[in-house]
Amino acid sequence: MAAAARILYLHGFCSSPASWKARLLGECLTARGLGDRFACPVLPPAPLAAIASAESLLIGGDGETTLVGSSLGGYYASWLAEKHDLRAVLINPAVMAPALLGGLVGRHTNFHTGESFEFGNEHVAELRRLETRQVTAARYLLLVETGDEVLDYRQAVSRYAGSRQVVVEGGDHSFLSFPRLLPQILEFCGL
Repeated sequence: MAAAARILYLHGFCSSPASWKARLLGECLTARGLGDRFACPVLPPAPLAAIASAESLLIGGDGETTLVGSSLGGYYASWLAEKHDLRAVLINPAVMAPALLGGLVGRHTNFHTGESFEFGNEHVAELRRLETRQVTAARYLLLVETGDEVLDYRQAVSRYAGSRQVVVEGGDHSFLSFPRLLPQILEFCGL
């Protein structure tokens, strides 16, 4: 008997498992009786610690895992997908994370927990260490909205050329189209 497919959701910068996309995906799977096939860890602000947290959930798991990453979580998902030969759904991914977050060095507060943390130059250096030089287009389902006010969606479209892509006109960085695209996400993840 084949092992069950799983989803590992990676949230973005200053976010958490309480993000609306993570909650919606988890609730959708639970409603289908598949709640045990969903994981969304609290990712530490330090990039290498975030990767270690995600990798700890990949080790020893039965069944094929598909990563779902939003924003900075998409950057992490790409690195993990290439390293561990996995597939990934990327939602408004932070393709140029070191440059973007290099401009955000300083004190931040998590959107959901209210916890404050320092994001320093050492963390930007860690992001550079996680840059994926080349991507395997067949691994990815890219979901972007052209109205993303934080990231230029065209960078992701170019970076993941040849991958399955859904480009939605309008929207914003939170990816407003997420609920209606859940069926495509679940199909890509084998669920």
